Amino acid sequence: MPANRNEPTGTPPRPNVISEEPHGKIIALSLLLAFLWGGNSPSIKVGLQDFPPMALAFFRFVIGLVVVGGWSLFRRVSLGLRRGEFARLVLLTTIFILQIICLNTGTELTTASRSTIFINVYPFFTALFAHFWIPGERLSVPKTLGIIVAFSGVFITVAPNLGEGETSILGDILVLISGCFLGLRVVVTKLLVQAIHPYRLLVWYLSLSLPCYAAMNLLLERGEPMQLTLASAAALLYQGGVIAGYCFLAWTAILERYSASKLVVLFFATPLSGVVFSYLVLGDELTLSLLVGAVLVAGGIYLVNMRR
Repeated sequence: MPANRNEPTGTPPRPNVISEEPHGKIIALSLLLAFLWGGNSPSIKVGLQDFPPMALAFFRFVIGLVVVGGWSLFRRVSLGLRRGEFARLVLLTTIFILQIICLNTGTELTTASRSTIFINVYPFFTALFAHFWIPGERLSVPKTLGIIVAFSGVFITVAPNLGEGETSILGDILVLISGCFLGLRVVVTKLLVQAIHPYRLLVWYLSLSLPCYAAMNLLLERGEPMQLTLASAAALLYQGGVIAGYCFLAWTAILERYSASKLVVLFFATPLSGVVFSYLVLGDELTLSLLVGAVLVAGGIYLVNMRR
């Protein structure tokens, strides 16, 4: 876990955006996060069997807030807001809420495999937004080619499964929109953590989002059945503790210092890890498309991270 950074009260915002080249350890940690994130869409699908979308989001981020808040207190990070931070956190929270609404609702309406591929177009949007808003993160030819190659690997991997199960165009579109919001959230987070401690940022936008999920559950999902089974409990613990807890903490801290557009392409490995999880846990077949996709994703990662 990244080291603690205790800020003195009244620390002025840093004017420059830090975007260092990621080194081997950071790339390895990012790949671990990408691997863990591979279980997110499947765990959402499992959780939606027992909870409606907004209720699932609420309980997930309650767990995430406990993990993030507990770690922040353990590291003695000041959680009090500084002057001017609240408005920026409201903006980030709004993007976050819209992203989760689209993701959970869309995943309920489509299959897990389709949800996986559409949410993972977000590196395209991250690179695009970073090109305009983050100094030093311009789209170069190798970076653009690497993103295209990596996404091609993702598509080849999941394409054979896209015709299976019930699908919904509306669900696909909602998850695709969620990917756009996620790409925007990565860039806005990158900008905000230059002046706001990463852990304080996480605690506040998770806290601000919870009343919204609760209100939408009461208004839109009243009367819908909810039950806590072993499967849904495991799904909630994974989404809340592993993803919204550990992964959010590590990824937000990484974004404070390292290039967003170079690191985000590593998350094209996320749907591939989902296939690996399915093989190890469910015995799904390792197909040629998986192997070809893995090679293309690795090639894309190399192109994006190669020294210019």
